Amino acid sequence: MTVDNMTDLEIPTLEEIRATRARIDPFILRTPVWHWQNQTVEEALGAGTEVWLKLELFQRTGTFKPRGAVNDILQLDEAVRERGVTAVSAGNHAIAVAYAAQLFGISAKVVMPASAPRFRVEKSRSYGAEVVLVADVYEGFAEVERIQQEEGRAFVHPFDSRPIVTGQATVGLEVCEDAPPLDMLIVPVGGGGLAAGIGAAVKQLQPDCAIFGVEPEGADTMHRSFASGSLESIERVETIATSLGAPATQSYSFGLCRHFLEDVALVSDEEMLDGMRLLFHEMKLAVEPACAASTAALFGPLRELAAGKRVGLILCGSNIGVETFVELLG
Repeated sequence: MTVDNMTDLEIPTLEEIRATRARIDPFILRTPVWHWQNQTVEEALGAGTEVWLKLELFQRTGTFKPRGAVNDILQLDEAVRERGVTAVSAGNHAIAVAYAAQLFGISAKVVMPASAPRFRVEKSRSYGAEVVLVADVYEGFAEVERIQQEEGRAFVHPFDSRPIVTGQATVGLEVCEDAPPLDMLIVPVGGGGLAAGIGAAVKQLQPDCAIFGVEPEGADTMHRSFASGSLESIERVETIATSLGAPATQSYSFGLCRHFLEDVALVSDEEMLDGMRLLFHEMKLAVEPACAASTAALFGPLRELAAGKRVGLILCGSNIGVETFVELLG
């Protein structure tokens, strides 16, 4: 796949991505890239396969999300910031917006579904955010729109804005700078902001790297959109990987994902649980289901394509409580 029609798609340029990385540097961590070498990888994928992990679960707040949230809020003018910000999220974006708002001394009101893990609700509150609980993520988008209109707060979108996508693109920039050139990169997909940003960075630096998204079977909006070529939505999110439970695709992130990704693979909840077990047993990484999606795809639907190649996995987050982790893997 080549990078073309960049102006029409409003793709962040390398200059813009590098400037964003410098701008958010005081507030985020440069997470490590690690070469996963053990018998499990060799037996499953062949001795010629290399696997490199981008450990974004070590990021501030526990996921990649602050990169975009900080970048978004930094671009608000002072008068807008003073009115505060709002967001809707199953957890990780809410936590990141709360963290970013606390950094800049502004108010945050975040909307979360009542089913969101208590661990994430309390983590959002720990950064000073007011949390509004609603029935589900569908009602959440309506509630956040009401908050915008009535309180004048700026909406920090979870995935479908240029500042968010450009912030997440810094993950791809770091991968290209810190890992050897990759043949293949696997990225978890919820709304697609992370995959869109990583695609923008990686394809401009390593155009021969094939980028694959991965979604849960119970939240397959991007997969459906790839199949139809248009924006799709689902009636219910039915997966343990709630961080990847976007109810619908949006135009900007979908356009970039469609441009840069080869395809979007699907994994089952059980495959993600197997990925969680593998990451814990092999490296003692306690990750949330969404974080294990890339590992599940590597050892599942993308296994044959990955064999003999140098493959990168994005490990996107670790916001999971001990009780939930034990319950899922018990």
